[in-house]
Amino acid sequence: MAYKSHVLVVANLTAASDELLGAMAARAQRTPARFTMIVPVTGTNTAVRATARGRLDEALEGARAAGLEADGALGDCDPVVAVTEAFDPRHHDEIMVSTLPTGASHWMRADLPQRIGRITGAPVVHVISRDLPVAAPRASAGLR
Repeated sequence: MAYKSHVLVVANLTAASDELLGAMAARAQRTPARFTMIVPVTGTNTAVRATARGRLDEALEGARAAGLEADGALGDCDPVVAVTEAFDPRHHDEIMVSTLPTGASHWMRADLPQRIGRITGAPVVHVISRDLPVAAPRASAGLR
């Protein structure tokens, strides 16, 4: 079996975006890769978890339909904690962080891609997703 890079992907509202799917497909074209997607859950109530689960399922369905090897899980509400809980330097080769554009992204205001790179020591690719799926809630605080 040929070696495959393992890419950890963290995304929330942008998990099913065309930009993220395109970046994942481009990454897999360079060298064989498999992806693990983490979607932080921003609350504990059932509706919030169901929304996050639906977003994750939609993203994984799109990735698999594009021929990508992908799995995923829900993560901690803090994306830094979600990544540090999921990241294993013996297993993951790189990380993709998908955000909204700078002005709309809570994650960018927190300098998330750079923080994750410093904490993990892994190469981090930042994907900016401009368009959200129609069903994505745009005004919910903390969901970017």
